[in-house]
Amino acid sequence: MSEYSSADEQSLDWESQSGLESNPDLGYMSERDSGSTPVAASEPAYTIIDVSDLETLQDSALQQVMSIVGCNKSAARTLLIHFRWNVDTLCGIMADRGLSYLWKLANVAEEDTSMPSIGQSDLLECQCCFCEVAAAGATAMQCGHAFCNDCWRQHCVTQIGDGRARKLPCMGIRCATVCDEDKVRMLIASELPALHRFNSSLLESYVEDNDMVRWCPGVPHCGRAVRVAGEVHCEPECACGHRFCFACALEPHSPCTCDMWKKWKRKIQDDSETNNWLAANTKPCPKCGKPVEKNGGCNLVVCKCRQAFCWLCGHATGYQHTWSEIDNHSCGRYKEEADKRIDQAQRNNQRYQHYCLRWEAHMNSNKAEAENRGATQAKIAELEDRSTHLKDYTWLLKAQEMLVHARRILGYSYVFAFHMFGQVMFADEISPARNAINQNLFENQQQQLEHMVEQLSRIIQMNPNQLAVLKRDERALEDVRLSAINMTVNIDRRLVKLFELVEDLLGRLQCSANYISPYLGKSAARQDAGQALPFGPGSEGAQGAAMDGMLGCSSPDLATPTAPRPSGAHEGWRNANEGKRLRV
Repeated sequence: MSEYSSADEQSLDWESQSGLESNPDLGYMSERDSGSTPVAASEPAYTIIDVSDLETLQDSALQQVMSIVGCNKSAARTLLIHFRWNVDTLCGIMADRGLSYLWKLANVAEEDTSMPSIGQSDLLECQCCFCEVAAAGATAMQCGHAFCNDCWRQHCVTQIGDGRARKLPCMGIRCATVCDEDKVRMLIASELPALHRFNSSLLESYVEDNDMVRWCPGVPHCGRAVRVAGEVHCEPECACGHRFCFACALEPHSPCTCDMWKKWKRKIQDDSETNNWLAANTKPCPKCGKPVEKNGGCNLVVCKCRQAFCWLCGHATGYQHTWSEIDNHSCGRYKEEADKRIDQAQRNNQRYQHYCLRWEAHMNSNKAEAENRGATQAKIAELEDRSTHLKDYTWLLKAQEMLVHARRILGYSYVFAFHMFGQVMFADEISPARNAINQNLFENQQQQLEHMVEQLSRIIQMNPNQLAVLKRDERALEDVRLSAINMTVNIDRRLVKLFELVEDLLGRLQCSANYISPYLGKSAARQDAGQALPFGPGSEGAQGAAMDGMLGCSSPDLATPTAPRPSGAHEGWRNANEGKRLRV
């Protein structure tokens, strides 16, 4: 079990590290140790859990509840499953409402009322099969209901097969008491498949019934789980290399919310905007059902199957008609309404195509940049062969990583813009005028980021001729190095500003709960530590000095002048040290 965090990113010297130790992206924490040694953590921290660790972690929580409540292991497990393995919630309810309320809430028998007075030789009538059996051949649960072992066995096997192993109910009529797990194991000892499934289900409950733990959704399944420390809106990376959004288990998608990304996935999978356009521009033939488009003329439309019908209402008609009416047919709809619907559908489709094409372009570029890692390593190997005082090329690896993640964030920023400014998802909360202002602010940030990303891409994607020049010209190589470091820092700073703007836009909503995973780049980490970067006229030197400490260099030319923020352009900018989690 290994813990991950981004706390140590603040102390990393980009020029002194031999490899990529951290990822300056959304909630990313890289694995520092292949063993089980914990690493210093800060929010949002997460822990990778191996299958071998599940039982240890589960037993630790069970022992804690057993000591607090004073119950057996089975009752403690039932309580924890009911309260989603949240010991704090369990203890809070017990303190407020008492232990009896706790038992009732989780369907746990308060006292063991099983049959202590029945001797082993006494006969007992099973209330299920109505057969008389010896007391030794019957079992009573804590609630007091007793049945023969054969009926219990069949009941338990059936319930386990139906997926109710974790809260296996008593057989008694209108009794919801959860059966004791030790007695269940005794009853199904001869049913090995059911016994194995029962034990596995109880073990996996720590993940599947726990709001703070989730299986790695990678395919094929690696068998590991991820546990977060308090903040579920983060994007952890499993030890298998699969990275995902913890809140929705889908691919990482910040700065758009989980709801936005789910809707976008449905849209691109179903191609729903195309379907909407077809629905608005065509009508199904009442005879053959095929879509028919009206390309002008009057409201009488004739399908290829020779069926005539009214374009306005879709009903089958005869062929006799004039320009204004169809014989023996009346329709109460106005043509203007249909035209407006067609125009709106066309505008919606054009808007969707605009955002979809840009999202696809950036995601394709992201994939290409990720595949260029090998080429970057090859370039570094060529440059290291030459005799020069510059032997550390970590800056090139860092620039490549920043390029990959900035491309990905840019792609998802178009998904955010599609939903945020579409006057559909938040139409009841944002006026058209305010929406236009918000869209302008966001697109300005987005365009600046795109421009910087393209600049960095041009800097580090050296062709063979440029590489040959750099191998000969030490001054040119130093210029490329400073340009790459400078642009990497500026992109990081621009990403922080983009996420601050997204958080502020979502924070103004009153009727919706919207969350995004925080951006934890270098600038954000310094701001969280109380080292806010200056912004505005005359701050270039301070910015450069602040970044020099992060990058391990002392060039006074690292920080390029940054345009001051327009006065009154955006109120309510959220400071990074106010917390990255957003809840409305």
